[in-house]
Amino acid sequence: MNLFNQFGIEKNTEQFCLEVEESLQATFQQLNNIMYKNGAKVLHAMQKNKLSDTHFSPSTGYGYNDIGRETIEAIYADIFKTEDALVRTQIMSGTHALSIALFGNLRPNDEFISVVGKPYDTLDGVIGITPAKGSLKEYGIVYKQVDLLEDFSFDYEGIRETITDKTKLITIQRSRGYDKRPTFSVAQIGELISFIKAIRSDIICMVDNCYGEFVEDIEPTEVGADLAVGSLIKNIGGGLAPSGGYIVGKKEYVENAAMRFSCAGLGKEIGATLGLNHQVLQGLFFAPEVVNNALKGAIFTAAVFEKLGFEVNPLPNAFRSDIVQSIDMRTAENVIAFCKSIQKSSPVDSYVSPEPWDMPGYDCPVIMAAGTFIQGASIELSADAPIKPPFTVFFQGGLTYYHVRIAIMICMQSLKGL
Repeated sequence: MNLFNQFGIEKNTEQFCLEVEESLQATFQQLNNIMYKNGAKVLHAMQKNKLSDTHFSPSTGYGYNDIGRETIEAIYADIFKTEDALVRTQIMSGTHALSIALFGNLRPNDEFISVVGKPYDTLDGVIGITPAKGSLKEYGIVYKQVDLLEDFSFDYEGIRETITDKTKLITIQRSRGYDKRPTFSVAQIGELISFIKAIRSDIICMVDNCYGEFVEDIEPTEVGADLAVGSLIKNIGGGLAPSGGYIVGKKEYVENAAMRFSCAGLGKEIGATLGLNHQVLQGLFFAPEVVNNALKGAIFTAAVFEKLGFEVNPLPNAFRSDIVQSIDMRTAENVIAFCKSIQKSSPVDSYVSPEPWDMPGYDCPVIMAAGTFIQGASIELSADAPIKPPFTVFFQGGLTYYHVRIAIMICMQSLKGL
């Protein structure tokens, strides 16, 4: 195949990337081993719950007795090794799922603590850090925060001092998201939860699992998390789930969240699936391999740009527990060229040229590139960056490795012209 004719990629660019790719084969094999374990886990859960094409049938209206919906939730509970699960396409995002879990399990005068620093900006309004109608703060729920130490380790002493008799829930954000800190491994999260439970065993430990599903071969609920929460348009939806979120964990806490999701007294009993069970289930079936592709793409990207002299985080050979890759591009021009190239490489809206703009909630212009089949699906190839030093691009996703590979060559080609 002549990539020059199709995408304007020069031979030396392609050769450079082929050499980088060859150096990564041992790492890719390690990722394959994780994929095989997670794939087997998903397949076994579907077989155990006797998944049938009858479970793809739609329900309407109230959605009572939707056996497909009930089977999906049983499958999720088995995959995460939990007592119960709430999996609904009516949950609009990971932030929405986290909000449901928090409101469902907290009451006025309770306090909850983020022990890994400030959560994603999208939770500011939910918590009440940014004034918003209907926030937890308006309901008299107190938020506390323990920042990480300078080396990004947990401040165990600070956590001990911050926990009080009123502490009901502790939230742990697994992914580094758009921060400089490393992503926390499942093992690290397990150690943190053990420390918290030794102080007070009744504290609910909730993990924001977004970007982390199937990156390792175990999940936080297997090391003590009482709840794990995520989005179906990230890893676990496999690029097919059109919307949705999940909450898995101990039955009592999942039921509390379900009462907030629908209403008191009804909980999980209602919620029409409208024919979306098929996409949710097939996306879940594909998810271990899709996550594998995204990870390979992130590692390939890190290796290419490190060799070009850019600072990358994580490093190509570093342990990973999420799919996010960052690159310090050094200049605003490089950032814009990179994001424009990602958009140009997309299967959807490839003809669109993104530009930096003043997005609400940010202190500088931001540029975003995403030509995705599902709006906002960050398991699909996307990139965004604030236009300020050190001009860091955050890059994630890629349903297929070949797509990431082509996109990065196009990015290299565009940077040559600067």
